[in-house]
Amino acid sequence: MSVLIKGGRIVTAADSTVGDVYIEGERVSRIGTSLEDDADVVIDATGKLVLPGAIDPHTHLDMPFGGTVTIDDFTSGQTAAAFGGTTCHVDFCIQARGQSFTDALAAWHEKREGRAIIDNGFHIAVTDLDEGGSLEELATLPEQGVTSYKLFMAYKGALMVDDETLFRTMEVAARTGALVMVHAENGDAIDVLVREALAAGNSAPVYHALTRPPELEGEATNRAIQLARVAGAPLYVVHVSCKEAVHPIAKARRAGWDVWGETCTQYFFIDQSYLERPDFEGAKYVYTPPPRPRENQQVLWDAVRTDVLSAISTDHCAFLWDGQKTMGKDDFSKIPNGGPGLENRLHMIHEFGVRVGRISLNRMVELLATNPAKLFGLYPRKGTIAPGSDADIVIFDPSRRKTITAAGQHSKSDYNLFEGVEVTGDVDTTLIRGTVVVDGGELKVDPGFGQFVRRARFGEELQ
Repeated sequence: MSVLIKGGRIVTAADSTVGDVYIEGERVSRIGTSLEDDADVVIDATGKLVLPGAIDPHTHLDMPFGGTVTIDDFTSGQTAAAFGGTTCHVDFCIQARGQSFTDALAAWHEKREGRAIIDNGFHIAVTDLDEGGSLEELATLPEQGVTSYKLFMAYKGALMVDDETLFRTMEVAARTGALVMVHAENGDAIDVLVREALAAGNSAPVYHALTRPPELEGEATNRAIQLARVAGAPLYVVHVSCKEAVHPIAKARRAGWDVWGETCTQYFFIDQSYLERPDFEGAKYVYTPPPRPRENQQVLWDAVRTDVLSAISTDHCAFLWDGQKTMGKDDFSKIPNGGPGLENRLHMIHEFGVRVGRISLNRMVELLATNPAKLFGLYPRKGTIAPGSDADIVIFDPSRRKTITAAGQHSKSDYNLFEGVEVTGDVDTTLIRGTVVVDGGELKVDPGFGQFVRRARFGEELQ
């Protein structure tokens, strides 16, 4: 099968030019102008953007958490991703207490088997080195294409690890070519604040934010940076939400240390006041770290513009408001932490990043596709449009109007964080490995089409 995409503006992290893309099989074979139109399929992209498929490095599909399970499985979550221009993601495989890493990965592979719509890899979340996985077993995972280790510095009594586990994992990463990822909050201090708030009768959703102050994110971010520096491991700080966490990352990057950070779409738009909405609607915005005071939004835009933060993910961790979030109706600490977002990252960043002049189209591609590919061992097979790369391509109409609604989304969640927001720019067509996956508002492939991607070690290229 061959596909010719004609006459669109081809945008990569480095270039922007009007031309044609010729695809043979699963990969791009040629890029040029006036390429012969003898392909099996010809797509006219005149007046549209031809973008590398977006990569989301931070998602939670079919994940047990807080006494329930995220509402999106690999079919519904990845369908939402495809309609939003995301063609590959890296999901978190969570090691349970007492479970080996091998068994954890087998369980997560089973979740995606026969259900995947788009391509994906896995991070391994390390939670137990005492009765579960061993350091020796952890060291073998990069050979299986799992080249990133995630550790939680929060969620005491559940996912949180102590500094010894964090540091020992960092030492393994330094030896094996893996990237260490941290959820950076001081879980011990948060646990005290939560217990104090509940003892005082403060149970409303806003106390989720008030018991997780930004200073505790900043402290943990700095601690992780210093530990990684001593261990000699590269570090990636996930879902950075506030200036207190941005500042130590900026300092480390100015010093030339191997430190990177991401933020998530929602932190640009949703502030702490959303948690105060009446009739328990504030629970929709309970995710971790929590929404911050509004002044942090400009800090984050400045950080992604200047490469203090190098990627924008979604942290898609979707629940139902009615039936799952309501588990915490009388106790904010029992509200499942997380929100939907896989489908609308490109919409929101294009509208409020590119169209208003905060970032360029090239920088958008870099933040949503190229940098995630480079950091997580997917580049240059994914994250760019170039001869030899996978033909993961999004044809994006920059003039089409769209209103974002829960009713119009593909996630199973019963709400949308950006309900009613109007944007200009929407996905026309999504191709993955040369196959049209979404076109004309319809899904064109069956579950099982998506492939597992064995990622390269940190700093190496995936061919």
